[in-house]
Amino acid sequence: MDATGSSLRGSRKALGLLINAGHLIDHLMLLIFATAVATIAVDFGFSRWEDLMPYTMGAFIMFGLGSLPSGRIGDLWGRRPMMLVFFFGIGASAILVAFAQGPWQLAAALTLVGAFASIYHPIGIPMLVRDSPNPGLTIGINGLAGNLGIAVAAVSTGLLVQYAGWRAAFVVPGIASLACGVAFALLVPGESGAPASRAARASAPVPRATLARVVLVMTLTAVFATIVFNFTTNGNLELLRERLSGLATEPAKLGALLALVYVIASLAQLVVGWLLDRYSVRQVMVPVVALQVPLFVLAASAEGWTFYVALVALMIVVFGAIPFTDTMVVRFVDDRMRSRVSGARFFIAFGVSSAAVGLLGPAVKAAGFTTMLFTMAAVAACTTLCAMLLPPDPAREQARR
Repeated sequence: MDATGSSLRGSRKALGLLINAGHLIDHLMLLIFATAVATIAVDFGFSRWEDLMPYTMGAFIMFGLGSLPSGRIGDLWGRRPMMLVFFFGIGASAILVAFAQGPWQLAAALTLVGAFASIYHPIGIPMLVRDSPNPGLTIGINGLAGNLGIAVAAVSTGLLVQYAGWRAAFVVPGIASLACGVAFALLVPGESGAPASRAARASAPVPRATLARVVLVMTLTAVFATIVFNFTTNGNLELLRERLSGLATEPAKLGALLALVYVIASLAQLVVGWLLDRYSVRQVMVPVVALQVPLFVLAASAEGWTFYVALVALMIVVFGAIPFTDTMVVRFVDDRMRSRVSGARFFIAFGVSSAAVGLLGPAVKAAGFTTMLFTMAAVAACTTLCAMLLPPDPAREQARR
């Protein structure tokens, strides 16, 4: 192997490791608050954790709204510089959260975290899959990294809250993100040009009507799936606290139990990614999202360790559904505009579903978790119906002819 080939392989490996680390950091940062909310509520003088949840709405709104300009800037300016902005921006913002002295300062700092977090998905994933020979598995591994971030948020936040305070739970990952930014700057080489300026690659043509249909289906499924994802990942800790009452009450123990759920569930994305490299998106997606419906119903009526088992099964299919929309972008959209399409999709999906986070506390307070779980079953049914409308993958159909 010559020096040039070795250098390219090394930079590609560094790119993969750091882009996946970025996904872990992205989801970790957005879930620290949900894991520490009960402790923060006491510190700020709130009698119930539910009353503090609306203060995080700005973070999730910006997570959606910011993705639209992030995707456009990434395609027109470059994805590498945007990833640097992501690592340094979200790291500094997380540290800023630790200095909040009241709920509105907390809300402002969390909103800033959400703004920088919005950069990752429309930039990092298109950058990662551009030269991948197995994009489905690549997306699956990337999704695994993101969901491990959720698991790390559960266990690390629980430990840090219990032994060092909730502020440390933001400072430690903030410093880790800054370190990743330095590594990215040193190890990942510059791009040959902004994606929008590159020559088009030969690919299976996608008729305009088919592309419009895909964008509609992709957007609707992303909205419904993100509502489910936001509800579960932001509500699972308090849901576990309620359903495992008397069995696990310490923050560290609850965090470890929830982390185990996420670690097991995250592995589903490897299986789904492997399947997506062999079958069409619709063939894999429909059965996975359809399984969410009965599992939400089962979780709504379960208690104790039976609920815990049901939650593991439910989160397997919730996390297993994550690679689908990114795979749709890879299968149907040219690389020169993938960041813009991804950004638009996240703009709509998270812009709508971010309300689920802000309304989580008040909704649970008014209706209870059981009613909310049945509501999520109905949302999952809508996702399934939308997935059934997805057209066949163009490259796979061309190969059959």
